[in-house]
Amino acid sequence: RDSDLDGSSTGSDAVNGTAGRFVSGAEGTALAYGSLLLMALLPIFFGALRSVGCSKSKSASDMPETITSRDAARFPIIASCTLFGLYLFFKIFSQEYINLLLSMYFFVLGILALSHTMSPFMCRVFPANVPNKQYQLLFTQGSGESKEEIVNYEFDTKDLICLGISSVVGVWYVLKKHWIANNLFGLAFALNGVELLHLNNVSTGCILLGGLFVYDVFWVFGTNVMVTVAKSFEAPIKLVFPQDLLEKGLDASNFAMLGLGDIVIPAVVIFSSFTLSLKKNTRTYFYTSFLAYIFGLGLTIFIMHTFKHAQPALLYLVPACIGFPVLLALFKGELTEMFSYESSDEVLPHTPQLTHFPTVFGSPASLANSMHVEPPPSYEESSPEEVSSKEEITESDKDK
Repeated sequence: RDSDLDGSSTGSDAVNGTAGRFVSGAEGTALAYGSLLLMALLPIFFGALRSVGCSKSKSASDMPETITSRDAARFPIIASCTLFGLYLFFKIFSQEYINLLLSMYFFVLGILALSHTMSPFMCRVFPANVPNKQYQLLFTQGSGESKEEIVNYEFDTKDLICLGISSVVGVWYVLKKHWIANNLFGLAFALNGVELLHLNNVSTGCILLGGLFVYDVFWVFGTNVMVTVAKSFEAPIKLVFPQDLLEKGLDASNFAMLGLGDIVIPAVVIFSSFTLSLKKNTRTYFYTSFLAYIFGLGLTIFIMHTFKHAQPALLYLVPACIGFPVLLALFKGELTEMFSYESSDEVLPHTPQLTHFPTVFGSPASLANSMHVEPPPSYEESSPEEVSSKEEITESDKDK
């Protein structure tokens, strides 16, 4: 996880760790920082909106993953082990081969994430006069009564178009490592992360942000591990924007960057404020958390630009994203209600509830058919003979 906000990283720095840097103008620097801020806000806002739709989904596979307080407490430890493991890998093995494996991994992962991100947009722009054919990818094992489904995936023409466009971006990224392709994958990862990760309550968000606050400060200021991994790790896990874009155009190489962790982690906490706002029929908490993120990231950029040193963004985002909503709740006299709110117990508006899931073998279509139950005919719809027959049966039951 690249969690620094770095304003002076060049393309050669990312590969070789060298220090030859181009000094950009004030306009280019402002454009780069402003673009990073805008790109960071997009997945937070749209991810929150799509996450509500994901919660309303009837498909169990589309339901968000809920982070508990225990998960939040373990997350900084797992992240630290992963970070240090990557550091050792880059010290022991060839950086070229590691990045080749990572490129192939993120090539597949990025195509799937970008395709999923594009799907709602494609549904809106897909021409109505073009036939949208349905397809099914089915893998089974065995034969006859012992046949067992391994993969059963249904898709349509719109999904194939999204997959094709995403594949072009993937090839572009693998071959050129262009910053635009990197950002397309990075935004897709961030939006999917915000959409699919939920916190069960506000206290869990405080635990998560507090733990990662210590994690960020320790690995950035205490050691050179994170900086080394960030410069060696070639993967779309950060958003970048060139500060020399005005001078060199699309071939610019002096990048400011923001790690995806500094977007997704605060965003899931902001979404907790969003669900609390939905419960109270007001968006005050969501807007406050959103403004807190803008303030925290803006302060990070200001400090970094002033001291000319990469900053751990969570050092400033955590106090802002926790402090602003808490102060608002304290002002409104809702602090106890805020921390006792359990989003897992709440059902978002118009969200269907199922008490049990029937066990059905076969495709999703057969599952839908099995859940469709015809209502019994009423007496008004029955013929006089049927009504008479029902009355006779009722009388005989009483005699018994």
